[in-house]
Amino acid sequence: MTALEERKLGDRIIRELYRDPDYIDDPIVGEYVDGLWRALLDGARARGELPPELDERYAWRVLLGRDRSINAFALPGGYFGLHLGLVGVVGSRAELASVLAHELSHITQRHIPRLLEQEKRQTPLMLAAMVAGMIAASRNPQAGAALAVGGQAAVIQQQLNFSRDMEREADRIGYGVLVQAGFDGQGFVGMFEKLQNATRINDNGDWPYLRSHPLTTQRIADMQQRAPAVARGAAPELEALLVAARARVLGRPGVDVLRAWAGEPDQPGFAARPLAARAGALYAAALARAQLRELPRAQALASQLAQAVAGDAAAARQARLLQAELALAADQPARALELLPPERPSGRGQAGRATLLLRAQAQTASGQAAQAADALQVWVSDQPQDAGAWQALAQAHAAQGQTLRALRAEGEVPMAQLDYAGAVDRWRAAQDAARRAAGAADLIEASIVDTRLRQAQALLQQQRQEEQKARR
Repeated sequence: MTALEERKLGDRIIRELYRDPDYIDDPIVGEYVDGLWRALLDGARARGELPPELDERYAWRVLLGRDRSINAFALPGGYFGLHLGLVGVVGSRAELASVLAHELSHITQRHIPRLLEQEKRQTPLMLAAMVAGMIAASRNPQAGAALAVGGQAAVIQQQLNFSRDMEREADRIGYGVLVQAGFDGQGFVGMFEKLQNATRINDNGDWPYLRSHPLTTQRIADMQQRAPAVARGAAPELEALLVAARARVLGRPGVDVLRAWAGEPDQPGFAARPLAARAGALYAAALARAQLRELPRAQALASQLAQAVAGDAAAARQARLLQAELALAADQPARALELLPPERPSGRGQAGRATLLLRAQAQTASGQAAQAADALQVWVSDQPQDAGAWQALAQAHAAQGQTLRALRAEGEVPMAQLDYAGAVDRWRAAQDAARRAAGAADLIEASIVDTRLRQAQALLQQQRQEEQKARR
């Protein structure tokens, strides 16, 4: 399988994941994960683990899933899935980065094509079904097993997991990438310890990562030998703990759990707890109160959090983002803008995206939609695959009564998610709007819509031809 063929297979799979109800575009968790991800990609390039062909052709994109299970998985073509459940259990940047580095190494070492090559007789349709089974098994072992039926059941089931040799290779190369990217090698050890403890106390399907990536004593010992010993009692990473708390709440644990988290700061002795324990609990309590529609109490807890972490710049920024988010939920856009001074985007991935989108929402709500549109237009010019930013831009244009521009931006949303049919639908609506506006229409914008519509139609036709070919 060539790199181009693998990317096309990945595109076919990812189109379905974008439609999955569990898919979530959370700017705050997404920005945090992307920062780790970009550093690991730089580390892989520096070590020579990322060949130029793969670097150019593959997507290198991480999708977040709202699923509470502890899981992450690699997909063909440089796509990756990361469940909020896994983000919610890590305690440091290095631990989460170790999982991403491991999955990244599965792709750079071409493990998926090597698995597919083990059964050359399978048709393209069977390959797609096999990968679909891999995804389903990573999310739900029972569902994955249910897909493995029929004459090829044994073949599919055999391919659901990477081999032990591939797991060890991903560990070894992933560790090198992790350290090259500037992360503590103990992140691998810490994550393995969490997974190993889970195997002892939990076998109810909540840890599917253990099923698709089974731990062995050899793998654990290898990482312990590679990682230098460090003194216990290192300062906790407050930012990582706050992001983990956010991930747990966004995983929709249920009303009873939310109420328990919301009430934790009211427990006797809470103020005497260590800062790390209080900070995570305050974040979870504030966001849980918001989910329960108790916004005044949520805002009070967020203010308490901001005061507690004021001495840690990264954690203080996370607290401000939460305060701004709650202010917007309480219909206080002016307050949100006070909390969100403009940040200069770094030009790397999603850095600054959370502030940008929250500010744009506040500006649009407070009659400053033109300023929001200007900032978002600069962003999408550099990040054309950012569906969330395009949606915010569409809302800013609509608030100004610029229907054609809003429809054009709405078309870019499904286009970024490889939904070419949806893009065609939106841009045809934009053409109709341009014709109705006659001479008053923005001629340049109408021309852009015509060009983008033709591109989407060509891609949609190509997609349908590939699907027909696969069914033969």
